[in-house]
Amino acid sequence: MADECFEDARLAALYDPLDPDRRDLDAYVRLVGEFGARRVLDIGCGTGVFALLLAHRGIEVVAVDPAGASVDVARAKPGAERVRWIRGDATDLPALAVDLVTMTANVAQEVVEPKAWRETLRGAYAALRPGGRLVFETRDPARRAWEEWNREASYAVTDVPGTGAVESWVELLDVDGPLVTFRWTYVFAADGQVLTSDSTLRFREREEVENEVRAEGFVLDGIRDAPDRPGRELVFVARRPG
Repeated sequence: MADECFEDARLAALYDPLDPDRRDLDAYVRLVGEFGARRVLDIGCGTGVFALLLAHRGIEVVAVDPAGASVDVARAKPGAERVRWIRGDATDLPALAVDLVTMTANVAQEVVEPKAWRETLRGAYAALRPGGRLVFETRDPARRAWEEWNREASYAVTDVPGTGAVESWVELLDVDGPLVTFRWTYVFAADGQVLTSDSTLRFREREEVENEVRAEGFVLDGIRDAPDRPGRELVFVARRPG
């Protein structure tokens, strides 16, 4: 399921202006080069930032996301015609044979239900050519990132072109085992409207992820540190044997 903020057109339009620093994607761009990937499937593409980065480099990209509002934002961007956009998830894909499947940022953790996670891994496996790779990241639960999710640490006012000033902050709502729920609040100065979006992430243990990936037929090639968040996230590199 898509988070609320990505289903609401007004909030989806805020995603890029409120998070303009996407240097976290640089590592994924480098992986595309490292693996010599020419065809990439981006699961959970959101507003298409990563998909378009690759398309501008001549990579053939299929980008899928369940949130229609986010896909609409992506389709309106310059160069969007170079990408094949699909509204759906990893179970809604046509026949593919890509070199690399990616799930950047929070995407893997946003798939919270065990059954949906297994189906996502199966969809990625089916989309890969033999020898192709799946790359995704997940936060290390031991670092307890959610303890920093509060208004004091996150409050910001952003001047959004065409919208005006927008206040935003995050607040932790609940921690239930591996499931962490939080709420983003947005206040639009132009009309005083207040919108909120609740999200839940699953914090999986390293061994748990390793076992799940292998159970779906992948060979685990390695687990790397996230360059933009050293010591806080794990980047899994798995391969479809062939």
